[in-house]
Amino acid sequence: MDMLHIPARATRRACWLAAIGLGLAGLTSASLLTTQEPVEEARAVMEKWVDTKRVLSQEKRDWQLGREILGDRIELVKRELESLRAGIAEAQASIAEADSKHGELAAEKQRLAAAAGQLEALVPGLESRLRALLLRLPEPLLERVAPLSQRLPEAEETEVDASLGERFQNLVGILNEANKFHGEVSVASEVRSVAGGRSSEVTALYLGLGQGFYVTGDDTQAGVRRAGDGAWTWRPIQGSQAEALATAADIRRAIRVLSNELPASFVKLPVEID
Repeated sequence: MDMLHIPARATRRACWLAAIGLGLAGLTSASLLTTQEPVEEARAVMEKWVDTKRVLSQEKRDWQLGREILGDRIELVKRELESLRAGIAEAQASIAEADSKHGELAAEKQRLAAAAGQLEALVPGLESRLRALLLRLPEPLLERVAPLSQRLPEAEETEVDASLGERFQNLVGILNEANKFHGEVSVASEVRSVAGGRSSEVTALYLGLGQGFYVTGDDTQAGVRRAGDGAWTWRPIQGSQAEALATAADIRRAIRVLSNELPASFVKLPVEID
């Protein structure tokens, strides 16, 4: 086998070239490393600067938003304060008005208490006088006021269940009915004892509380009724039979005029005046 023969000079040249190449390669690598370090530092600094700018921008936006929210809250608080001030002023005015009304009501209460005291002293006496008056009222009026007169306490009663107001209203109710009856001309059917001692249904004509007349159903008997110191008393018409019949006819005619059975006209009645 033939071997390739390389000259020694060529071999040494190749070794030197290889060594030079390796040296240049080492220098190039060192140079590249030295050059890359400032770039990386600059890049890191740049990234930090960008991050800082981003954080500052976010902080600025957050601050502006917070300022707007705070401003809105301040305005809301101001409006609430104004509303509270208005409410306080209104409440103070209401309190002042209430104090004024309270004073007026207190004065009115005292006045009513004084009036009630006077009324309490008057009512028993008025009830006593009204019980005496009831004895002098005609039957039609007594029937009308019976629901009220039955509520009157008895003379010997010392404790009355009804209130003072109820007792006074009862008195006023009876007196109002009596006053109304006294201003009217009224007719009522009653059963009376007539001549001969027999009972007969009669028609009674009342000129208020001052005078009363009656006539029997057959117009043959008539009488006059007046209130004295006690109960009303009836008495027959005085005079002859003819006068009694004429008076009975007049009373009947007055009753028929009042009942619209006859046209209005003047009727002569035997009115007695003390």
